Amino acid sequence: MPNVDTLFELDRLARNEVRQYEKHRFAYDRIAGEAGKHSVGIVGPRGVGKTVLLKQLTSATPESVYISVDTLEDAGLFEVVRELSDRYSVRHFFLDEIHFQEGFEAQLKRIYDFLDARIVFTSSVALALRKSGYDLSRRARLHTLHPFSLREYIYFRHDELLPGLSVDDLVNGEIPPDMLRRGADFRQYLAGGNMPFALAEPNPIPLMRNIIDTIVVRDIPMVMRLEVREVDLLKKMVAFIARSGIDGINYSSISHNLGITKYKAEQYLRAMQDTFVLHLIFPEGTNVLKEPKVTMVLPYRMLENDREDCIGGLREDFVVDSLTAAGMPFHYLKSPRGRKRPDYMFRHNDERVVFEVGGKGKGYEQFKGVSADRKLVFADGAAVDGNRRPLLSLGFLD
Repeated sequence: MPNVDTLFELDRLARNEVRQYEKHRFAYDRIAGEAGKHSVGIVGPRGVGKTVLLKQLTSATPESVYISVDTLEDAGLFEVVRELSDRYSVRHFFLDEIHFQEGFEAQLKRIYDFLDARIVFTSSVALALRKSGYDLSRRARLHTLHPFSLREYIYFRHDELLPGLSVDDLVNGEIPPDMLRRGADFRQYLAGGNMPFALAEPNPIPLMRNIIDTIVVRDIPMVMRLEVREVDLLKKMVAFIARSGIDGINYSSISHNLGITKYKAEQYLRAMQDTFVLHLIFPEGTNVLKEPKVTMVLPYRMLENDREDCIGGLREDFVVDSLTAAGMPFHYLKSPRGRKRPDYMFRHNDERVVFEVGGKGKGYEQFKGVSADRKLVFADGAAVDGNRRPLLSLGFLD
């Protein structure tokens, strides 16, 4: 058992530190409103603000304590919670980066079964939770804290809360004029403004490189058994994806480029998805080869490219980030050999909506011969004309 005075002193420092953060992430109320005995897990990328959110929740909750789990060293989580609960009447435990506790899944299960304590925890490694050998399905509910949406970025950058868009608004082109004048914000957002720490960093890209290194060298090996050479392969894979165009990046191309099996390529890609570096988007239908399209979370593509050299990839990364954060199921459209197709599709109100992503000059050529109820183009600029929508409007999905 660690020194109790030290734990409470670290808790006090955490509460004092968080007073400088007056604004809350949009997810705050949803997470704070969770009721019941089950644990609440907050997962998300490194640097997305999980620790600040956890400290804010601690400060707003009576009979609570904030604990950074890496400070517990060899102490068992169950014993720490039992001691603080029995002797100091702590009822709410806010545990930061729980994956640093070996066997945390079993400890959460024991706490749920035997102690009168409520647990809220964070983790940057969703992979650690998904590999759990214990049934936490009824004992823990996970919330993903995504990077800023464009709407949230504007709120934190300019203290201006614009209304959100529904999918109906988006499909029907009912987009308020205030949103259409946000081109400058959108350019900054694509270059790393989606990460909260970028509010205080004029150039967030070097910090993103540090995050990638931490993920590859520490987070993934913590969960997967990797040989030393595989860490280098993961780094090469991320660099290869960032330097390549989006089309054609899948299990097969990764396998060929790295000289590994498709099974190993799938393992690597899923690990990078579970550490919030990549997205894997699968095609529509069942009669297709189920290899995913691979995009990157903003702004990782800029680790290997200048903005203008990868703007097409950044646009698609933005689209996938936005739809994923909004909880919208969608697919990519697999192109027959030698033919172009629109990029993606989703279903809304029993309609099949297909859409293409591009710059101002993007046209409708890819829609020829495509069966759909609605056909949209999301492109740069402020035009809302017929089937054309401003690309940045996706950043306001509520």
